[in-house]
Amino acid sequence: MHIPDGFLDSTWSIATYIVSVTYIGYAIKKAEITKNLERLSLLTVLAAGIFAAQMLNWPLPGGTSLHFVGGALAGILLGPLLGSLTLALVVTIQCLVFHDGGITALGANILNMAIIDVLVGYAIYKIVLKALGPSTKTRFIGGFLGGWLGITLAGITCGVEIGLSPSFPYGVYITVPVMGLWHLALGVIEGIITGMVVSYLSTKNPNVIFSER
Repeated sequence: MHIPDGFLDSTWSIATYIVSVTYIGYAIKKAEITKNLERLSLLTVLAAGIFAAQMLNWPLPGGTSLHFVGGALAGILLGPLLGSLTLALVVTIQCLVFHDGGITALGANILNMAIIDVLVGYAIYKIVLKALGPSTKTRFIGGFLGGWLGITLAGITCGVEIGLSPSFPYGVYITVPVMGLWHLALGVIEGIITGMVVSYLSTKNPNVIFSER
């Protein structure tokens, strides 16, 4: 899902940078990281784990790839603000150090993985818990749906961005189905992993989960 340089034209690149920088700046201000050192330590550990998991990529037809993102997991454990900061940190380091994703597309990659995936995954988890009540089973269901649908929507958004960009040779009629359907199918794996981690932590150390605090 890391969009490389050359896939987005200047309009998409600038627009996604503006959205991402604005939201991440807001998250930094509102999260008050320096006043929450316990969460900060969890952020660094989680960022390292997600960083390693994201290095495993499965190439997809149409010029992109699929991999574990961890957006919903970060949002559920750290909350939507710190969760977004965690993924933004991971995506930025991958871009600047390992050239995984282009610098011109960094705004779009942060938007897709650090904002959309995190916020959607967290929101779905909260909705499930509110509708079904807190239990180990519902936390698994909420984590599963959050992880699955969060990465799917992020993938569809990525497909829209590159499909509408004049710099990319294929239109949305190809990019959206490719990104959407593959993430809908293989995103089940991310959902299962997210649900299992959240349900396990809810029984062993519920205070780690943001919504349990």
